[in-house]
This record gives sequence, structure tokens and C-alpha cells, in this order.
Amino acid sequence: MFENSPWGIGPLSALPNLRRCRSKRASSYDITGGNRDYVTVEPFGKALLLNVQGPGCIRHIWITIACEDRHYLRKLVLRAYWDGETNPSIETPLGDFFGVGHALASHFVSLPLSMIRAPGRGDRAGMNCYFPMPYASSARIEVENQCDVPVRALYYQIDYEEYPEPPKNQGRFHAWWNRENPCKKVVHDDPKKEINLTGDENYVILEAEGMGHYVGCVLSVDNFNAFHQNYTWFGEGDDMIFIDGERWPPSLHGTGTEDYFGSAWGFPCSQYSGPYTGVSLAGDVHEWSGKWSVYRFHLEDPIYFSKSIRVTIEHGHANDQGNDYSSVAYWYQLEPHKPFPALPEVSKRLPR
Repeated sequence: MFENSPWGIGPLSALPNLRRCRSKRASSYDITGGNRDYVTVEPFGKALLLNVQGPGCIRHIWITIACEDRHYLRKLVLRAYWDGETNPSIETPLGDFFGVGHALASHFVSLPLSMIRAPGRGDRAGMNCYFPMPYASSARIEVENQCDVPVRALYYQIDYEEYPEPPKNQGRFHAWWNRENPCKKVVHDDPKKEINLTGDENYVILEAEGMGHYVGCVLSVDNFNAFHQNYTWFGEGDDMIFIDGERWPPSLHGTGTEDYFGSAWGFPCSQYSGPYTGVSLAGDVHEWSGKWSVYRFHLEDPIYFSKSIRVTIEHGHANDQGNDYSSVAYWYQLEPHKPFPALPEVSKRLPR
């Protein structure tokens, strides 16, 4: 009669369903009744945003930051832990998690993620996440400041639900950041015969083990090498997704980078926000150079795996380009998950 399963197939389909749960919020509000609705975070300190016990599900995360370090969106690290685990299920630079790389803020709105930036506010933005994050016994979310200066204001709201019993048959949410700077360029003897029949040299968006489903990514590219390549366009790289340890050919093989991210014949002449695909940060659309962030969310078409998944994309056709690639992958899986590689130190995360 009353279901704990908190969502349906579409974003509005579950609204009529009555459920036994309690809505709650953790926030940075001023408990004295004043207007200092934020916390500060000293250099190399941490802010604990959420620490709750019992079964539940996070429904919405909103964060905005005031920090004098111009790269704070790459230097602040978001982590989340479910059900008492010691290895985080989310570990990613803050800005990348919310949909824009390169330590930059932008203005875009998708279904699960958004950045809302007011004119004249520089790289400050309201950052939102609507990915459901269920847990059976506990949830902990923290932000670590790896800047040399304080975060003078961290505002946050985390809306969540408490349940009388743990949710059943639900994977735990995960997010992982990766970077290859620069990608290793494959030199082909004959540019007219460039082929890739293994995917071994592709950029890796996700490698996970266990049972779950991949629900999308944000890919950030700094096309700094544009004028030293056969093509300035970086989008000829195909996506290749290998499931359950399979070798070539993969279960899913795409036809080009912009195709995977919902566009065609290049990216649009500026940023655009679709519910599932979009360009959250646009570079030079004439020569395709500069910094880009693009997203693809598999909300209606999750990619399922039973044992493992390897999500990859070529950097240029047959990996013939050597640019700066970074990404955040989002997926659900049963725990325990394979621990992530160590997050690169700050100097290895900074934009070019």
C-alpha cells in the first residue's frame, strides 16, 4: 500500500504516491536567528554537511561558496559515505561534480544538475544536484578545503527523507573524477588509415566492478592543442562502453563525441541546456579550441552491468589528439564498490 521506492520512471510520475517517510533538511542556517547562514572552512579543513543515522534518501543538494582562491572549484573536494563505509562513494572536485570543469562557474540547467550564476558574480554560482542518494543505515557528506586561503562562506542545504525501514533493491549513488592531462596521442603512420579496434588507448570515464547501472557523465576538454593537429575539431572520438569484462567490440559503440552528447555536426554556437544533454561551458566555436564542458545523463536509458563496466571515449578519431580531458562519472551500484584511485594532488587538478 505504502511504498518506500521514492521515484518512478519519469520525473513527475511518483508525485501522487503516498509514502511513509519524514522530510528533513540539513543546512548552514544561523542557529542564533541571525543572518550569518553559512559556515567557514579553514585552509585544509573540512566542513561536515550531513551526518545522519537510519535509513533514508537524499533528494536535493544546494551549495554556494565565497572563496578568494580563483581555482576553488577544483581545490574544494566533495565526499560522501553511505552506510558506514570507509571508502567514499563520491569523491570529486566540487565544481566538476555540479557539471562544469576547469575550476569555472557557468549557467546551465539540466534535470539532475544545475549551476545558477547571477551577472557580475564571477565564478560564484548556486549549485544544485537532484540525483537520489539512498542509504540503509547512515549518510555522511563533507567538503574539504584544499586551498591555501579560507572559505569565508559555505552556504548549503541538503534535503533528505527518513524511512521506517531501509529501501530495498536500490543501488548506492557514486561519483568519480578522472583526468588525463594531456591524453596520450596515438601517432598513426598513415592519417588516412587511422583505426582503433581495441579501445585500449581511449580516455576512461568510468571503471567499476559489481552490479549496477551507469547514469551519465560530465566531460571537460581543454582543446589546447587545436592548431597542432590535423583537425582543430576534437569531436571525432567515439564513445565505447564495455560491459562485464568483454573485449572488442563493446556492447555500446558510438559515432562521435558530439553525437554521444546529443549534438551533431559539431557543438552549437554557444552553451545550451537540455534535460539530458548539453554544453555547460563552451570554448571557441570557430576553431573548437579552448575549454569545454559537456554532459550526458542516462536517466531514461541507464546502462546496466552485472559484473563490471568500462566507459571510455576516444580523444580525437583513433585517439589522434593529445588534449586535457577530465570527467565526472555518475552511477548506482551495490556495495561494496571498488575503492577509487587516490584523488590527484591539487597541483595535478588545476586547469591549464
